Amino acid sequence: MTTEQDSKNRWPITVSIMLATVMNSLDSTIANVALPHIQGSVQASQDQITWVLTSYIVAAALMTPMTGWLAHRIGRKTLFLISIAGFTVASMLCGIAGSLVEIVLFRLLQGVFGAALIPLSQAVLLDINPPEKHGQAMAIWGAGAILGPILGPTLGGWLTEQASWRWGVFINLPVGILAFLGVWLFISTDIRGRQKPFDFLGFFALTGFIGSLQLMLDRGPSQDWFSSAEIWTYALVLAGSLWVFIIHTMTAKNPFFDPALAADRNFITASVFGFFIGILLFSTMALLPPMMQNLMGYPVLTAGIYSMPRGVASFCAMFLVGQLIGRVDTRLILFAGLCISCVALIQMTHFDLSMDPTPFVISGFIQGLGIGLLFVPLSTLAFATIPARLRSEASAVYTLVRNMGSAVGISIMQALVVSNTQSIHADLAGHVNLSDPVVHADLARRFDLSSIPGLSALNGEVTRQATMVAYVDDFKLMLMITLLCMPMLLLMRKPRRNAPAHLEVE
Repeated sequence: MTTEQDSKNRWPITVSIMLATVMNSLDSTIANVALPHIQGSVQASQDQITWVLTSYIVAAALMTPMTGWLAHRIGRKTLFLISIAGFTVASMLCGIAGSLVEIVLFRLLQGVFGAALIPLSQAVLLDINPPEKHGQAMAIWGAGAILGPILGPTLGGWLTEQASWRWGVFINLPVGILAFLGVWLFISTDIRGRQKPFDFLGFFALTGFIGSLQLMLDRGPSQDWFSSAEIWTYALVLAGSLWVFIIHTMTAKNPFFDPALAADRNFITASVFGFFIGILLFSTMALLPPMMQNLMGYPVLTAGIYSMPRGVASFCAMFLVGQLIGRVDTRLILFAGLCISCVALIQMTHFDLSMDPTPFVISGFIQGLGIGLLFVPLSTLAFATIPARLRSEASAVYTLVRNMGSAVGISIMQALVVSNTQSIHADLAGHVNLSDPVVHADLARRFDLSSIPGLSALNGEVTRQATMVAYVDDFKLMLMITLLCMPMLLLMRKPRRNAPAHLEVE
């Protein structure tokens, strides 16, 4: 709920909540580019280091559905202030973490406090703007959110190279302070809404489902999947929790999620679509920086610079979308975004170890354009037919589903890199026949085959080649996912022009 004073303070409020959004997205992209350095600092394996990314996403996903209930219970302004302050403090703790356990724990804490930032910022922007400006408001919000992918890789690379990866999280302190002061000074103290009873059973069932799913995906590669009793335990908890959540939601008087959300075709379709967009966007951002640093030998700052065009293109595309929404069918914009994303992924499936940085820059820029054309229209369609009273809850659900896509995508893609590298390495090594005079002569020019270090270097090169093939296989899978998303556009519908409480999307 907003007041007339909030409408008058529209721009200061917009700047303040955008700072909170930028802080959230900046932290994720800085972590991506600094991941190899964090891995060395805390002595983690390749599959363990992804916990630094997924722990935050999972914690945010678990806490996001509580945003609407907490906003009604303690007030939206109070929740905003607590979230900003807690996220900033948790960032400082991440910066001083000395082990993998500590940094994962503090990243979980970041997720707990940061969960409300995105849905609250979306809901406030929608409330302080008239319906005819909702499309432009979402474009402004999206542009602020995408500043992280623009500034994060380069800023994180520079801070890591000049000082330490720890300064990449310390940067949240000034941004968090400014955001806190802006929200405190300019957003009026909202009246607490009538709160419905909290559905503890629904919440814990949802927590069990998401937590066990992520643990199964994160631990599966190291535990040989379903040959392990641990993975079977997670799978059984997952299935049981999901069953309880579905049955309870359908039969409870006051379920955790309002059943009216499930009746909105646009919202459901856009949420499922957002799940796959989360896989495409965040998995790519998690895979490319380590690939550039570990396989191509790029310094962290160079990897950050080559990652920057993706964010720049998304930023430009979002401003273009702000002008197109309301004039062009939003579904056509989404279709164009998917097609452009396919072009980028096709180019990424041709990556190899001998290429120069140009393909990284070009494919990143093209993919950024595609993502920019998807992000805002999808958010607009998701809330196009949602009544104002359900916006906070709908935004929380939408963010939850997209976060689940991000966490699941990162875990699956990283697990595929690890497992495919091992199988491809075995296949490639089987073709290295040192008893063949031609093969022996060719390899002897580059490796000392008579010494253990030389043979170790040869094995390292085979591993390097196998890892690149595994990355390319991931990009092929992402391409297939993008193509499979296209038919979902047919399920979306345009809202009626005369619906007064709805976003007006043509």
